[in-house]
Amino acid sequence: MTLTELRYLVAVAQDRHFGLASERCCVTQPALSLAIQKLEDELGTMIFERRKRQVVLTALGERIVHQAQRVLEEADQIRAIAAQGKNQLAGPLRLGAIATVGPYILPDLVPLLGQRAPLMPLEIEENLTLNLVAMLKSGRLDVILVALPLDEPGLVTQALYDEPFKALVPVGHPWQKRKSIDSHQLGSEKVLLPHAGHCFRQQVLETCPELSRSDTEGWQGNSLETIRQMVASGLGITVLPCSALTSKHENKRLIAIDLAKPVPGRRIGLAWRRGFTRPQVIDVMCQAIGSLKIHGLKHIAVGDDRNAVRI
Repeated sequence: MTLTELRYLVAVAQDRHFGLASERCCVTQPALSLAIQKLEDELGTMIFERRKRQVVLTALGERIVHQAQRVLEEADQIRAIAAQGKNQLAGPLRLGAIATVGPYILPDLVPLLGQRAPLMPLEIEENLTLNLVAMLKSGRLDVILVALPLDEPGLVTQALYDEPFKALVPVGHPWQKRKSIDSHQLGSEKVLLPHAGHCFRQQVLETCPELSRSDTEGWQGNSLETIRQMVASGLGITVLPCSALTSKHENKRLIAIDLAKPVPGRRIGLAWRRGFTRPQVIDVMCQAIGSLKIHGLKHIAVGDDRNAVRI
């Protein structure tokens, strides 16, 4: 059993496809298949079920792959120990972000990180929280920007900022001259929200309970930007995080209105694996995000033990 064989094993488990895994591992498919077969023979058990159109992990295979991932992470830790004193901020960072954060935070964050860690290019994945967590735990991502709380075994989280929500209405709407709106009044309107699966949708429904009573599957959009345009067309109203309502996102056909206290909102933070071998990356990320000048964000002091969650 070798580390190379374990890497092949984890790659096939992640891609569920020998061809895709071989491309990612820069090896021919026959060589990868032979290595996996050799490993199965050595262990005396079948790790994968080879079906016509897909590869499926056996029940025992799931446990073996999980352990293989841990072994690979420990091997990375050995390299990190051997490389003590070298620059942890050199080399790509695989960063994940939910779709309701990435487009509004990254344009300001990327230049800051470029200044603070010029040798650390970003490989960015935008996805749903569920998918980002799976990619983080499997080692395909290093750090993710998600809404908290996030209760996942083996992950560490750090709260970064709280963000209030605002209502967005089209010009001509009866509410357009109001300074604030009670969130309970939203239930009387046609409110457009992201599709089920987006954590932001659930956050809005939880903080604005009146919407749960009037929520309809048909009143949904694929992204906040799609929803913004539907509101501009007069289809309904919506609720957006304040980071999506800065001056760079202004639209003459739309009016943002504060929600009355207690103002609904969400908390955004970083999550990473407990065994992540580049802790300086986390420090730089927290510092950079903490220095963002985005109106409405309430930054949380990093280092406050009340905000760090270890599971």
